Amino acid sequence: MAGHIQDRWYKTTTDADGKTVRVKTDRHGTGMRYRARYVGPDGAEKSKSFRDGQKRLAEKWLSAIETDMTRGQYTDPKSVRVTFRQYAEKWLDSKTSSPMTRKELGRRLRLHVYPVIGSRPVGTFRPEHIRELVAVLEAKPGVSPAYARNIFADVQSVLSAAVDDSLLPRNPCGARTVRRPKPDARQVVPWVPTQVLAVRAALLERYRAMVDVGAGCGLRQGEVFGLAEDAISADGCTLHVVRQIKHVEGHPVFALPKGGKTREVPLPYSVAGALRAHMDACKPVEVTLPWQVPEGPKVSARLIFTAEQGGMVWRSNFNIKEWKPALAAAGLIADTEEGGKYESAREHGMHALRHFYASALLDAGENIKAVSEYMGHADPALTLRVYAHLMPDSRERARRAIDSAFQRIFGADHG
Repeated sequence: MAGHIQDRWYKTTTDADGKTVRVKTDRHGTGMRYRARYVGPDGAEKSKSFRDGQKRLAEKWLSAIETDMTRGQYTDPKSVRVTFRQYAEKWLDSKTSSPMTRKELGRRLRLHVYPVIGSRPVGTFRPEHIRELVAVLEAKPGVSPAYARNIFADVQSVLSAAVDDSLLPRNPCGARTVRRPKPDARQVVPWVPTQVLAVRAALLERYRAMVDVGAGCGLRQGEVFGLAEDAISADGCTLHVVRQIKHVEGHPVFALPKGGKTREVPLPYSVAGALRAHMDACKPVEVTLPWQVPEGPKVSARLIFTAEQGGMVWRSNFNIKEWKPALAAAGLIADTEEGGKYESAREHGMHALRHFYASALLDAGENIKAVSEYMGHADPALTLRVYAHLMPDSRERARRAIDSAFQRIFGADHG
């Protein structure tokens, strides 16, 4: 048996004659009589109390514990007392990732996960509960397929930690009947050069070079907004992407680019010229923001792109007052609807410039690994999943390569 049963109503002692006898304890007749005790995989003692007359039940409980340990299916009994929300918040506090990442994870869990499964004890999770969560996420307005997959990954990480802590025998997110939220079936359709130029021409002059940097270097919007004059290498041939402007709970902060990865991007001569002309017309302005989180240390940078008032460019203001009117002028979206609002234009955000950049490189024959590095993707597999359909057809290249090889083989004089 995994442990032993303690009878708290009686104790064994030795009398004056040296005989072993059982005598009543001070607890006799009150409270739980039996305490089943064992040492868990973590080395800590665990126990559960049982009433008078339940010794056999206590033995069965200990036997079940021993069986679960042998099969690798043991879970800590306290798992039925700790809710998903309690455990997830403790897990968040112990994560070693950046404070900003912890805030974003906490926000996703708070808005989309806790209302569905937050009050459920960790030890009671089954695949059906995850299937329910996925169904809620997929039906929720404003939650895109990609965002739903991120939320699912958050839940999976929390429950994986619970498995490691012996609060759960296995992660229900990995069950065969549980599927991740469906990925977005729509393929990226990049802008053509005329569309890029039309949007550029429709912007105020002080913002036009943003299009050059986005389409010519593949920067994300936050990276464009956070671009400083020290990003341009001394020889003018490389762009150092080392920061972005993010909004954490509504507060702008400087932060590392997405994924915490800095990168170096080839700076085309045309883009370098556009940046020089822009900085001659609109001098860089020193802007000071917290680093990573609103309460972080203050950091200053001389930003290349600034608002008309001279400070940083606010994402919401730019998108509503500058970007969408430019899209409408370029014919990419309809003009303002009744009430002066533009239609949703998710596929035509500044991210469209990154899609143009990737498509141009792939069309020119650049390899997927280099494209992935320039765009700051986590790995080439991500780049391939998003842009594989834009890669030129390789069949003609294969024909030419084999024909050339055979020509060398069969055309040679072997005697």
